[in-house]
Amino acid sequence: MRRYDWLREIQRLDPERDFLRIYRITATHEFPWDFTRALELALFRTYAVPSVGGLLARTGEFTERTQKRYDDTALLLDAVLEHGFADARGRTAIRRMNQMHGSYDITNDDMRYVLSTFVVVPKRWLDAYGWRRLCEHEKQASAQYYRTLGRHMGITEIPATYGEFERYLDQYEAAHFGWDEGGRSVADATRELMASWYPRPLAPLAKAASLALLDAPLRRAFRYPAPGPLATATVRGALRLRGKAVRFLPPRRKPHYARQNSQIKGYPLGYVLAELGTFPTGPGTRTPRSRTARPTLTPGCPVGHATPPPSADPRRD
Repeated sequence: MRRYDWLREIQRLDPERDFLRIYRITATHEFPWDFTRALELALFRTYAVPSVGGLLARTGEFTERTQKRYDDTALLLDAVLEHGFADARGRTAIRRMNQMHGSYDITNDDMRYVLSTFVVVPKRWLDAYGWRRLCEHEKQASAQYYRTLGRHMGITEIPATYGEFERYLDQYEAAHFGWDEGGRSVADATRELMASWYPRPLAPLAKAASLALLDAPLRRAFRYPAPGPLATATVRGALRLRGKAVRFLPPRRKPHYARQNSQIKGYPLGYVLAELGTFPTGPGTRTPRSRTARPTLTPGCPVGHATPPPSADPRRD
């Protein structure tokens, strides 16, 4: 394969009909590292909306069990990407997300905003640091992929195109970004988690460098200090140099999914999709959702796959 063969295949596909195939190629062959970083930043942005960041802080999940919440979020989204919307595993992942979100009073506007970050932030990240920019087919496919995910999650009035997603995100952030003590605590916990992935001597440097990736409105919402111009230039310059270097690498023949990332640390023996995430009860939650029968992990089974109990109907998972 040559470097631009995947792009040529993408441009032969129909972004309205083949959006899953296009988005999967883009995220797992062309830009797996970049998409992981960009989606981390996308979720981080949502903490700056007080109604989102405050709720996440009140649950305690993102401040007390940060690694698990990171793992579960990545793995549930990853399952939909890998298996699609019709496959049993993709449906299980969406059902888990709906059960969690359905336990709280979350507005449609906030849900739509979070969805918009997944469409817009990766494109903007690649504009700044990628080895190439997204083509129009990829932008259209990304919008269609998340429109489909949003419909499965019961979100309404979803933007129809990439441009509409981008306008919605910018308008929502301009209107809603602001200080919230809970949102700041979730942001701090997330930065601590990401710093912990590096060797201990480098962790403080990694934590400080993370500020260089935040734009001014996002920093102001969290009341983070502005990094020095040298630190900003160094961090962003290093990412741009990485992108230039990746351009000369051979294309990735096998897809790379989030479940293969070293940052996923909580499930060394595998996991069961139906048990990922939270099962919230107590003050502030809606009627608790009943849990399904627990599938059992098969020894040696690939990560993310499980054998259902004999009484289970596999079509339901």
